[in-house]
Amino acid sequence: MAREQLFVASKVAAEHKTYEEAMAGIDKTLETMGLDYLDLMIIHSPQPWDKVNQSDDRYVEGNRAAWRALEDAYKAGILKAIGISNFQIGDIESLVKTSKIKLMVNQILLHISNTPLELVEYCQKNGITVEAYSPIAHGEILKQPEIKAIADKYGVTVAQLCIRYTIQLGTVSLPKTANPEHMKSNSQVDFEISDEDMKILKNFKKIESYGESGIFPVYRGKM
Repeated sequence: MAREQLFVASKVAAEHKTYEEAMAGIDKTLETMGLDYLDLMIIHSPQPWDKVNQSDDRYVEGNRAAWRALEDAYKAGILKAIGISNFQIGDIESLVKTSKIKLMVNQILLHISNTPLELVEYCQKNGITVEAYSPIAHGEILKQPEIKAIADKYGVTVAQLCIRYTIQLGTVSLPKTANPEHMKSNSQVDFEISDEDMKILKNFKKIESYGESGIFPVYRGKM
């Protein structure tokens, strides 16, 4: 398969909050993958993982430094697009005050029962593409009979309903699977959820636990 047919994305580690660390991370990623460029690189989190829910420090200057590294790599042509992940509105506003290149992507936790509409609308209003990771809530949403009933109404699986939900919010859905059959099923979402059902799904009760995935699904360390 030709390189041009692949979309390769990676992340600057959440702990890398200096220009030098971020640039070294970019170079190391390219070296490890054996690539000349990446299609997308994003800052993984505004805070280091061991500070999430532990500190009020939003690492404004550290994120600005990491972003400058992304900007320079973008200008050098080794990154085709640059963005952020898990950034809230305040984090974005702090970053754009000094950024030279427009933020292109914000990858966030988004699924039925966790729909940060204000953040989604803010990003979309400002031309930032929203990527929805964990659209199936690490499988926890599969345990909800109310969601299963709505999926049955459309003749689809719960996973397909969840993916379609994020698509209808105008986001890029990022379901994760290594199962070829699931990959195929996840792509079969050519149906329309009604406005009434979208409203129900937007307001569905919040999942309190992601089980083994922890309180913050992308980090399993101390919280």
